[in-house]
Amino acid sequence: MKAVFQELYQKYHQDLFQFLIYMVKDREQAEDLVQEVYIKVLKSYHTFKGESSEKTWLFSIARHVAIDHFRKQANKRKRILDFFDWGEQGEQLEDDRSLPEEVAQMNEEIRLVYRCLDKCTIDQKSVIILRYIQSFSLQETAETLGWSVSKVKTTQHRAIKALRQLLQGTNGEEGTIH
Repeated sequence: MKAVFQELYQKYHQDLFQFLIYMVKDREQAEDLVQEVYIKVLKSYHTFKGESSEKTWLFSIARHVAIDHFRKQANKRKRILDFFDWGEQGEQLEDDRSLPEEVAQMNEEIRLVYRCLDKCTIDQKSVIILRYIQSFSLQETAETLGWSVSKVKTTQHRAIKALRQLLQGTNGEEGTIH
């Protein structure tokens, strides 16, 4: 198992880490989530049946870890909001974390694309990151997400359309696009 784990680590660690940075936009949080992914891999490798590639299996685990992280954050935010009496003002706590170091060095247009990507649904964001940033094929993306290729194509089309609309008309200031 040690040799298999080392091989997975050497082949995919950088891409896995980059995927999680794009998902959570926080280097330290991405490092923590990568560790969670590897723990899950070690605990469940014996259940891997080889029906997909190890790469798509690993990224599928990473995506689920990221979704669990977002759910925990939402629950934590809700508990904080419930604890304080915000009255009728309806104030919301906002997460003003800075973009990852790599993104912060990019020009303004690229940063705008990433801000707009955050306005997309998690499915749209996942497809765009896997297809265009991680360079996954349609088949690999479908296997990673547990979807059909046609669902990936549809989600990709909608994500690109949503990004285009955000970039052309709203400058990235509106709510989530569905």
